[in-house]
Amino acid sequence: MSDPRADAPLPEPVRLGSLLTEQPNPASADIDLLDTVGILSVINSEDRKVAEAVQAEIPQIARAVDAIVAAIRSGGRLFYIGAGTSGRLGVLDAAECPPTFDVPYDLVQGIIAGGEKALARATEASEDDPQSGAADLIQRGFQSGDVLVGIAASGRTPYVLGAVKKARELGAVTVGISCTPNSALSAAVDIPIAPLTGPEVVSGSTRMKAGTATKLVLNMLSTATMIRLGYVYGNLMVNVQPRNEKLRDRARRIVAKAGEVDEQIASRLLQEAGQSVRTAIVMARTGLSREEAERLLERSQGRVREAIRNAR
Repeated sequence: MSDPRADAPLPEPVRLGSLLTEQPNPASADIDLLDTVGILSVINSEDRKVAEAVQAEIPQIARAVDAIVAAIRSGGRLFYIGAGTSGRLGVLDAAECPPTFDVPYDLVQGIIAGGEKALARATEASEDDPQSGAADLIQRGFQSGDVLVGIAASGRTPYVLGAVKKARELGAVTVGISCTPNSALSAAVDIPIAPLTGPEVVSGSTRMKAGTATKLVLNMLSTATMIRLGYVYGNLMVNVQPRNEKLRDRARRIVAKAGEVDEQIASRLLQEAGQSVRTAIVMARTGLSREEAERLLERSQGRVREAIRNAR
């Protein structure tokens, strides 16, 4: 059965001035009259509201995480798409997944309207074209088994809505992150996430509270997904790749903590394990050789806790 939302035309964008994020904020009405400490205090006071707005969306964020985990376990990938600040935040979160969790670079991908040049220089005009959003998604090889997270603080960005429509036509799971109630994006996706952060300190500057809320949600989506997939042991980054001195020091401390050994032994185990943190931890906890530890990890799909459990 086809999805009626995939076949429906894109909605006409609502008037920008009517959006919650565009309203004047009474708390900052006279911010230009304040001294520096006063300005910062107003900003900080408004920022405190962001975490509460995100907290209200945890049930929806959990739905999205479960969908992403299911997709990745079935061979799918996670895509973020957005324009301007929203696009940059998506690209940032995607770029941080490989070094943090040692996942393939194409497992989590960020797409921004205007391409790579838009990361450093604003190209707002490109966000008005829904066909570009759909084309950019297809150009990246997006498929029905993938998950698309559309990001638009306003919930009305044509570029993002066009990509969502294309993803739905393909039968993929769609998620939307916006900061306005009852938005076109929320109506278009399977799982809407809408932290209502309210009017900005500087009216309409959604890089502020809305951007912070978006970053928090993206952190939750990717991190909770990787935890569910077994890329974290306890609260330790066991997939970290020790490619420089800072990361080598971190790897030693992780192996020492998780393996319940001192750092000297942890350093030796890392060498014996070919600098694999996960292998070194399994060796420390089980007393097994590198080869035996690697076999356990392979059978447990890289999950350290499961590998240790299976050794007993």
